[in-house]
Amino acid sequence: MAKSPPASRAAVLPTSWIWRQSLPSLRHTDRLGRAIGSVLKGGESLALSGALGAGKTALVRGIATGLGAPAEAVSSPTFVLLHEYRGRLPLAHIDLYRLNSSREVESIGLADYLSGPTVVAVEWANKAPGILPDDRLELELRHRSVQSRSIQLRATGPLSAALLARIKHYTALPTTRPRAQRRRKRKGKPSS
Repeated sequence: MAKSPPASRAAVLPTSWIWRQSLPSLRHTDRLGRAIGSVLKGGESLALSGALGAGKTALVRGIATGLGAPAEAVSSPTFVLLHEYRGRLPLAHIDLYRLNSSREVESIGLADYLSGPTVVAVEWANKAPGILPDDRLELELRHRSVQSRSIQLRATGPLSAALLARIKHYTALPTTRPRAQRRRKRKGKPSS
C-alpha cells in the first residue's frame, strides 16, 4: 500500500526572522524608522502594510531621516505614487494604494528601483504580489489605540534576516546621555 505524500505546510520561518514591537507614540515610530535607516546598506526592499493611518508614512519619514534625508521633505506619495529622497543612500518611497492591478504597478517603474543601491520602501506592498523581491523585510503596522501602534517585522530571506538582526542590535544599544545629565540625575536633581 503506497503512502500518501505529507500534507504541505506553509514555510515556517525561524523565530529570529520575526520581531514584534509596541510603538506607544509617533515618537517611537520615528525612532524605529531612524534605527532602520541607520543600518541600511543599500538595495534593501521594505514592504509596508497596515490600515490607513497606521503609521506607514511616519515610519518611512524616520527611515529617510536615518539615511540623512531631511524629515520635512517626506510626505505620502499617495497621489504621485513615488518620491525619491537623497541621503547616505537613495530612498524610493512608493505608495500603491491607488493602484488596482499588477500592470499598473509595473507601469510606475518599480522594477527599475529594485537593483542597485536604492532602498525601496513600498506602502501597500500587498498590491504588488510577485513584483517585489522574494527576500524583503515586511513591516506590518497595526492600530492599538488612537496614539499607539504595534509593528511586526518579518524577514523573508537571508539578506532581510541580516537587516532585521542589525535593527534589533541597533535598538538594543543603550542610549547615552551627556555626562552633565548623568551627574545631575545621580545627585537627585531632574535633568533638563
